[in-house]
Amino acid sequence: MSSKKVKSANDASSSRDGLGGGESVIADHGRRRSTCGYCKSPARSSISHGLSAETLTVSDYQALIDRGWRRSGCYLYKHEMDKTCCPSYTIRLKASDFVPSKEQQRVSRRLERFLDGKLDVQPKEQTEHTGVSSSLGTATSEEKSKVEPVMDDLSKTIDQAVQICIQSGEFPSNMQIPKASVKKVLCDKRKKLAKGPEQLLYTSNIAFPIAAAIKRTHTSEKVEINGNKLSPETISEILLTAMSKLGETPGISIEVSKGHINFLSASKASLSEKDVVPNETLHAKKDSRKLKLEMRLKRSSFDPEEHELYKRYQLKVHNDNPSHVVESSYRRFLVDSPLIYVQPLGENDEKVVPPCGFGSFHQQYRVDGRLVAVGVVDILPKCLSSVYLFWDPDYAFLSLGKYSAIQEINWVRENQARCPSLEYYYLGYYIHSCSKMRYKAAYRPSELLCPLRFKWVPFEVARPLLDKKRYVILSDIKESQNQCSLLPHASETLATSEHEDMEQGETNDDFMGGSDDEDEEMDESESEDAYIESDIDNIVIGLYGSQYRYKDLRKMLNPVGRKQLEPMLQSYRKVVGDELSERMVYEIR
Repeated sequence: MSSKKVKSANDASSSRDGLGGGESVIADHGRRRSTCGYCKSPARSSISHGLSAETLTVSDYQALIDRGWRRSGCYLYKHEMDKTCCPSYTIRLKASDFVPSKEQQRVSRRLERFLDGKLDVQPKEQTEHTGVSSSLGTATSEEKSKVEPVMDDLSKTIDQAVQICIQSGEFPSNMQIPKASVKKVLCDKRKKLAKGPEQLLYTSNIAFPIAAAIKRTHTSEKVEINGNKLSPETISEILLTAMSKLGETPGISIEVSKGHINFLSASKASLSEKDVVPNETLHAKKDSRKLKLEMRLKRSSFDPEEHELYKRYQLKVHNDNPSHVVESSYRRFLVDSPLIYVQPLGENDEKVVPPCGFGSFHQQYRVDGRLVAVGVVDILPKCLSSVYLFWDPDYAFLSLGKYSAIQEINWVRENQARCPSLEYYYLGYYIHSCSKMRYKAAYRPSELLCPLRFKWVPFEVARPLLDKKRYVILSDIKESQNQCSLLPHASETLATSEHEDMEQGETNDDFMGGSDDEDEEMDESESEDAYIESDIDNIVIGLYGSQYRYKDLRKMLNPVGRKQLEPMLQSYRKVVGDELSERMVYEIR
């Protein structure tokens, strides 16, 4: 008997992935029910199969996610797609085929403008922390106090011009006139709208609400001046004439365009930036003010700075309970990983392993040394798998969720030259019935994993069916398409709009919890299938420090033990597949 045990153990250990050795050791939690974080159903309508991994090779995890599995810390889960309330389809895209949308291109350009000091940050996007305004390139409170009186004076000038027009009869007197509002023109728009040496500083759209007020007051009569209706364009011209009677504003000229009243610098030489637009001096020297963005990829480990950022993100963006963002919870969720790290060693390994190696990593994004975002990723033989992203709420205006996804896709492209098998970017789960998760399909061209046959199907092919029902055997669609051309062309089904937030998205999978989730329970009735010889014979069983093939262990078990264990093994084999069930170690504790 001892000889069989040793032989089985050696046999199991030899089933390595060829990437640094090691073996996958897992414990089966079986079928589990829990409340759903997507549809918020009060019932335990989310149904999944759970495993916990002591160790997991990168090749085995690659095979698992290609069967619909995901991980949260050391806990692995896979939804029962035909039974769960919100079917979750694994989504990926081939990095070399990625075509950024206009919105995704705008995100990249916005961040570049920010780094170049050209992006004006709105007050609502500033933080209450005193040290942040300067790092964002925004005006200080002292500078703003100088600019605001200028806008206030210009607003009062417009209001006086409106009163002149009412007294002269050019505007009706029996209507409620709105107060004028003057706004500062953003830096980038100034350059686009600039004509000659003058620079556009402020603008007012007061002509539009005045036109609307006149229309409401005289719904039954036509109010005209010299045969022209009081359109915003006409009203702005009238106001310009009236404002000229009030005298000139030093250093500022006034023009109208398409109903807008625009205030421009008299000339670049005569306008004092210090007196009129003091925050422009922050961008005067591009090279000296340019911010530096650094991206640092490091192996997954606890970092107090990252944890502090995670707490701020969860509390401010997701309104989490403070008790849910403690260090132990954070470690369990985003630091702990069962993946066995694989590092490149020698010239031969460099051809199959990227310079950073395979395993779990944290990608840090720093602006001038300040940590602004962290992307938690798994780098596997075929893909970079995005796990989670958390970012500084003070930098929400940069859409760091979208920006980080683009950077992760670019990382795959760049490293494919060193590691040819590294082709894909996995975005986690796509849930068509959950609007907050649909943003993932905006990264095109993407594919969804068929939940039955584990084949990849283009998203644009799957979408028409997902619009009709939640659970679809996607490979049936593809096979049907191959047989006949009845489905719409991809361009007809491709989504044209993008959902705003990974940004706020940034979780790529729902946290399924684990043994400490009181909402989850184990379903003991896993399967009624009887033992079939050879079906589960070669499953590797870990017991009391030794390993056996089940066909050998079965001889040591009494009937009661076999009756309890075999249905669990049947279910396990079904959810992980034949190959993995005979390679990973099924630990009995």
